[in-house]
Amino acid sequence: MPAIRRNHEPESKIKHCPQCGVQLNEMYPHELCPNCIEQNLFNEVKEYIRENEVREQDVADHFNIPTRKVRSWIKEGRIQYKGDDKDTISGLYCRFCGKPISFGVACSECHSLQNLQVVAAAQKREDEAMRFINRK
Repeated sequence: MPAIRRNHEPESKIKHCPQCGVQLNEMYPHELCPNCIEQNLFNEVKEYIRENEVREQDVADHFNIPTRKVRSWIKEGRIQYKGDDKDTISGLYCRFCGKPISFGVACSECHSLQNLQVVAAAQKREDEAMRFINRK
């Protein structure tokens, strides 16, 4: 007597991102996962900036992405324009001293000062700690 199959539903196909292997919903419309799509776009933008003298608006127009996405990559320090700041970046300034910068949120001088302040604060906390004499 042949075996009776009780589950009559067709087996669902498991879909994986070919780049990173993450499991995707079978109804997901793209071949790559959102993270890989974002990373590939970022890599293309980075290469485009490396090969061309552009502003963030030029990049946004070329890749059909919002300017705020490009600016967020700049502020995160993930991309940096080459050349003179005033020719490439519009309105990106150090949040501490106001000096024009090409990426991130702080100029190199303020960034160094911030690192020194963190080290000094840690040292001060250590110096203020209670100490015990003849205690093992």
